[in-house]
Amino acid sequence: MQIMQDSFDETKMVEFALEGDLDAFNRLVLAYQDLAYNVAFRVVGERTLAEDAVQDGFLAAYRKLKTFRGGSFKAWLLRIVTNACLDELRRQKRRPMVPLQPYDDYDEEIESPEWLEDPGESPEENLVRSELSAAIQNCLDDLENDFRVVVVLVDIQGMDYAEAAAVVESPLGTIKSRLARARARLQDCLHGFGELLPDTFRFEGESIP
Repeated sequence: MQIMQDSFDETKMVEFALEGDLDAFNRLVLAYQDLAYNVAFRVVGERTLAEDAVQDGFLAAYRKLKTFRGGSFKAWLLRIVTNACLDELRRQKRRPMVPLQPYDDYDEEIESPEWLEDPGESPEENLVRSELSAAIQNCLDDLENDFRVVVVLVDIQGMDYAEAAAVVESPLGTIKSRLARARARLQDCLHGFGELLPDTFRFEGESIP
């Protein structure tokens, strides 16, 4: 089926993909790959593992496409990617970890980690932002998987409670409870990095880098 290249209609793309149109599925992948990677990176805490989890998640989504029964395709897809992240962590048999002073494959310190590069920032601003992101990631790593996933979806990706509940397939009350406990633990953890936190810092969507 011919697909218009200058428009994107998720419902139509899903319909076409269900009919076997690979191009339609690829367009869905392109629409959500950045979001999926950002979620995966914050859940597993490492670039390579995040890339692997996203790839595994998208392959699984393609294989399971016939099981999609409507509703939010984004939530359905992120559920699969999130499960792939948790599978990846189980395979690694360890908790994720991003050091506060990351090192590359040659044990050289990375002064400005690439996940937070911003060409509009000064070197000093970039360093502070990078250190803050690494501090947040380390605190996220200390959370149990269920709590980490919820705080990544709501506080980092800006989803509302209903969207997050759809992704993790849990009741709304459970999402709110996990989020409250996760926020409290993150706040306690980040007290040790107080000099990095802006005065307006809070755990609400875009407020977290």
